[in-house]
Order: sequence, then structure tokens, then C-alpha cells
Amino acid sequence: MIFRKAYLDLLKKFIGKPQIKILTGIRRSGKSTVLKMLKEELLARGIAENQIIAINFESFLNVDLKSVPQLYLNVKERVQKDKKMFLLLDEIQEVDEWEKAINSFLVDFDIDIYITGSNSHLLSSELATFLAGRYIEIPVFTLSFLEFLEFEKVYLQSGKDERDLFETYLRKGGFPVIHTFNYEEESAYKVVSDIYASVILRDTVQRHKIRDVELLQRVVRYAFDNIGATFSGKNVADYFKSQQRKIDVNTVYNYLNFLEGAFILYRVPRFDLKGKEILKTQEKFYLADVSLLYATMGFRDRNISGVLENLVFLELKRRGYEVFIGKFYQREIDFVAERKGKRIYIQVAYKLESEETIDREFSAMLPIDDHYPKYVITMDDFFKDTIKGIKHMYISDFLLAAQWEQ
Repeated sequence: MIFRKAYLDLLKKFIGKPQIKILTGIRRSGKSTVLKMLKEELLARGIAENQIIAINFESFLNVDLKSVPQLYLNVKERVQKDKKMFLLLDEIQEVDEWEKAINSFLVDFDIDIYITGSNSHLLSSELATFLAGRYIEIPVFTLSFLEFLEFEKVYLQSGKDERDLFETYLRKGGFPVIHTFNYEEESAYKVVSDIYASVILRDTVQRHKIRDVELLQRVVRYAFDNIGATFSGKNVADYFKSQQRKIDVNTVYNYLNFLEGAFILYRVPRFDLKGKEILKTQEKFYLADVSLLYATMGFRDRNISGVLENLVFLELKRRGYEVFIGKFYQREIDFVAERKGKRIYIQVAYKLESEETIDREFSAMLPIDDHYPKYVITMDDFFKDTIKGIKHMYISDFLLAAQWEQ
């Protein structure tokens, strides 16, 4: 089991607090592990075993608990009189109208509730109606580079330096299961391919009753093949038309929404820095883990810039940033990231191999006249310069930095 310290530390702050703690993220990102860690923490604090009710709805042992009445009765029978109870519910989306049960638990018992789910519709308008103001969402992502390094050094004792290990992380991605069992690259992609198939089938096709699965798969491949590139539903529809395959723009957006709902994709809107408004066109999509790209389409060098962007994007999200693509007049900045009233600007490139590339990456941010930090992130070991306050960093150094704000 890979210890996810950052998530446990966050949960510790809310133990005993009245809010429902909802852990969300793609399947196999480590949500169940975080719940197990939480249970161990509760036991270490002296909470009795019979005060902790843990139910995994993906286990056949709990198949009868997927109805609200049965779930309620099961929990009611296990509640200890005059004792604080702790309820840990894993993959709650398997229970229809589960929010009604949660609401009843809050009304009827002295209970601290933690739930996980692999679909963003957990936080739908219906949930907001039942539990408005009484829950917090904690997104759980696949392993960060720091988590990956800690696991490698503690358990595998590889002796490699951080740059060498970054190559492994870049190619294998961050699904915890890959590193728990130290899969070779080919086997790792097979495991990730199975995760992908499960997410597509269970959280997308079945949930949304999609009939044309082959068309959905084509949209997925288009999105995967264009990570780091701006595109719109019309772009996708026009591309399919050129391939003699018809799809309307609304269907494209529906499919993309479904993929977002299953946490396969993350949508990043464009932000006009001059007009200070979010734009409605030419957004970008990034993957929940870069290994999804390799598992479905193979490892290809031509994707490397988009893959590096993807890694930077996920690290920004892990640290709680709201992320946008920046538009400043006719220039585009890969990421404008904001958190707690502070902002950073980031350009990502593979290598700074020519004066033209250096000029393109740095000049995009030069006209922005504010005091916020600006970075160019690459895999270039040789270029060390800071140009007019814009700092160049090797990507692994950036991912491991304790903070980026000045």
C-alpha cells in the first residue's frame, strides 16, 4: 500500500467535524487506500473498532446494500448507542439515491461520514439540494512525482537519481497499482488499459446508456491525441467529417462531459488576461494520468510537449490551484494558475533547442506587467538563464518545489 500522506493530513483536519468528506477521482487513483489509512488513523486515536463502519460497494459481499433502505438498516443495526460513529463508504455511486441515506444518517445518528466516488455527478444538483453546505470535496489524483519518488526510495531502493526516475514516472504514469507491484512498462500499459476499459464501460457507457461505443472511443482517441492543444466541438466534428464519420457538435460535447464526469479528462478554459473574463471557445483537455495515453495509443515522442503540460497541470490541481489557459492579446500562455489570491504564469516546452523556441516561450509572458512569478518549464538541462524575471526550471525540479509563489 502506497502511503498517501498529503491526503491523510488533509483528512485529519476534518476528523470529527460536521461536514461530509467526499473523496473523488478516477478509478484506481487511490481513494480506497486513503480510506484504509483513515481507518488506521482512527484506531490509533483510540476509536474502537465497532465505532467504525466501513463498506465497499464494489464488493459482492455488500451487493444487498445497494438500496437505500437496506443500507440504512445495516448502518442502524451497527450504530453503538451513545457513541460517536465513523462511516466510511467506498464507491458510493453504486447506490441509487445514496444521498437520501446520507441525509438520514446525519439526522438520526451522531456520525462522521467519509465517502468516495468515481463520478463527478456525485456533486450534482440533487446532492446540493440534500446536503447543501454540509460537504467538502477532496479530489484524489494519481501519484505525484514526489509520492512516486518516496515510494521508489523507500521500497525499491533503486539508487537512481531524480532525473533518471523522472523518465520512469514520465513513461509509466502515476496509477498507484503500477508502482505497488513494480510492473514493467509493457505490463503497466496492460494494467492501465484495463483501468481505462473499466472506466469507459462502467462510468461512461453504462451510466449514460451510450449506444455507439465505437464513436465514443474515437472521440476519446481524438482528445488523447490532442492533449495540450486547443480545440472545440466543431473542430472534432469537422475532423470526423473528413474521415467520413458523421457526428454533431452537441454529441461531441456530451461525450466530453461524460468523460469529465468519469474523471478521465479535465477541461481547462481560456482566460482573457486583458478583458479579465473566461472565454467560451478553444479550451484544452488534459488526462487524469499520462499513462492513459500510452495504454491506448502507445508511447510516441511527438506527444512529449503535451505530456509534459499534462504533468504540470496535474501538479497544479493537486496543490489546489484553479487553472486556466492565458490569452494576452494575440499571445497564449500555457497556464495561468490562481490560489488564495495569488497567481503564477507557466510556459511548458520539451527543449529550448533554438533561439526561435527560446523567444517563443519567454516572449509570451514578457508583456505581462505584474509582480506574479513566471516560469518556463522544460526537460532542457543546459539552458539555465532567467530572462527578464522569467525563470527557467527543469520539469522534475518544478514538480518537487515546495512552493512556486514569491
